[in-house]
Order: sequence, then structure tokens, then C-alpha cells
Amino acid sequence: MLSKFERYPLTFGPTPIEKLPRLSAHLGGQVELFAKREDCNSGLAFGGNKLRKLEYIVPDAIASGADTLVSIGGVQSNHTRMVAATAAKIGMKCRLVQESWVPHEDAVYDRVGNILLSRVMGADVQLVDEGFDIGIRASWENALADVKAKGGKPYPIPAGASVHKFGGLGYVGFAEEVRAQEAQLGFQFDYIVVCTVTGSTHAGMVVGFAKDGRQRNVIGIDASFTPAQTKAQVLDIAQKTSALIGGKDIVADDIVLNEDYAYPVYGVPSKETIEAIRLSARLEGMMTDPVYEGKSMQGMIDLVKKGLFPAGSKVLYAHLGGVPAINGYSYTFRNG
Repeated sequence: MLSKFERYPLTFGPTPIEKLPRLSAHLGGQVELFAKREDCNSGLAFGGNKLRKLEYIVPDAIASGADTLVSIGGVQSNHTRMVAATAAKIGMKCRLVQESWVPHEDAVYDRVGNILLSRVMGADVQLVDEGFDIGIRASWENALADVKAKGGKPYPIPAGASVHKFGGLGYVGFAEEVRAQEAQLGFQFDYIVVCTVTGSTHAGMVVGFAKDGRQRNVIGIDASFTPAQTKAQVLDIAQKTSALIGGKDIVADDIVLNEDYAYPVYGVPSKETIEAIRLSARLEGMMTDPVYEGKSMQGMIDLVKKGLFPAGSKVLYAHLGGVPAINGYSYTFRNG
């Protein structure tokens, strides 16, 4: 499905699928849980899902003659960390806008985790006091203009790489990869659970799994707390991505987004999210973060408990990475 698109390798290759037997048993043993470890996909600054997207964006950036990657995210953005790592890897400069998307106060929040890594990798980091929004931001456009004004050649990468024209391609590739692994495993996954915020990870999966009619088996767990905007963006990205690759038509009902677990607000973990983080860590040694994966883990656990997945189902949890952000929540986890 992606053979006509140039790809710049940033990942190790196919990510492993790991069975989660202790978590499955803890939840009653009627559903088999597995994790696809996108958090282990690269040697670049702890990896994560954004690298699959950036592999298809980098060739365009290089062809454009740019010398600076310019992107945006929250203070503890996983995406901006990955843009900083990618810029270092391909020999470009990096300009990052880090907005105050999360109403979270921790003494070291803006000095540890993702933002620390971005600074160590040489990114020019600008903190901007603006609230959360998954749309195009004025601060990012201002940064692009500033790089130009100073004689640089910027290449724009939007939040999450999501509304970039190639932003959905990486997770079309994820679906292709899962199909190949299913052939080796001897079974198909009945459901895929994924965290959804800026949308292109979920959208790419929908397009990729539409090839074998499983697009509605991709269960998005909203972590944005702006679900209407998020669902509309997932649909838009999915439709544009499918048109780009010549895939199947995608309609609104193909986007399955559960809105029950994003509370109390983007980036702030609920008591139940914290419990889910501890549970997967203590049963499987698998770390998740308070912003994204903790909420999708909470969602998957709760949906198993509620019986959404029929007995005997095999459920694949897409672990997208993001654990460095937990350092910004050190007080919350001070006792584990």
C-alpha cells in the first residue's frame, strides 16, 4: 500500500508483539491481551509512534532544501522530542514551540522528561503560555516566520505530525506490519486499542485495517478531552490518507472513539488512570505515561471489565511510547 512513497528509516524494523498473560488473568482470563511495543521501535531518544510518521515526512523535508525542522507540542510533548531526535539524526536544526497545554503544576515539569531530552539534543526550545488545542497554532506559524526572518529554511511539522499530508502513512504501515505478524502467529486480532489525540495514528490504522474490513475494530481511546474536534480530525486525516494511497472510502462510522477516559482534562491523569499505570507496571513491568498510554490502558482495562470484548477475543494494545513524560509527574508517583 505504501510502496510508491519514499521512506527514511528511523526505526529498527517491525516492533515486537508481546503477550500480557498476567494482566489478562487479573482481568478474568476471558480475553487475551497483547501489546505491540511501539515504545521500543528505535534507538532515537526512546522512540515512539511519531517516528513511524516522520519516516515518511523526512524525505519531503530533505527534498525541500530545508535546514530547520519546526514543530509544536505541549511542554512534555513526545512528538517534539522525536522531531528533535530526527533533526539531530539527519543533520538539521530544530525549532520547537512548547505550549502550556496541561494545567499541571510540578516543580520540575518544564525541566525533566521530554523537554530535557529535546534540549540535550540541541533543539531551540521556546516556551509559550497558551492552552491546549489540536489545531494549527499562531505560535507555530510565528516560529516558522522567525526562522525565515533569520535566514533559515524551515520545514513545518504540525502537532503530532498529524495534519501533515504524509502524517497518516506510518500507521497504514503499522496495519500492514500487524497483518504479517498475524500470519506468523496463526491468528488475527479481534480488536486494536489505540490512544487518540491529534489523530493521525488512529487515522492511519483505520485506513490500513480497512484493507481487510477491520477498520471499525480499531478502538480509539480519546485522551484529548475535546472528542468532537478529535473525531472530526481523525476522519479528515483518514479520508485524505486513503485517497493518497488509493485505499477504500472511509466514512464517519469507521471512526470509533471512546470518550469516557480523557477526564479530568488533557494531560492530567485521573485516579483511575494512575491505578491503570500502576497495574500494568506491577503485573507486566510495562510502563505507561499519565497523558496518553495511561488513559488508553485505563480504557482497555475498563472495557474488558465491562465485557465489550466477547470471551475468547484477542485484543492488541498499541503502546505508542511517551514514558519519559512521567518524570514531569514525579510528585504524583513519589510513593510509586
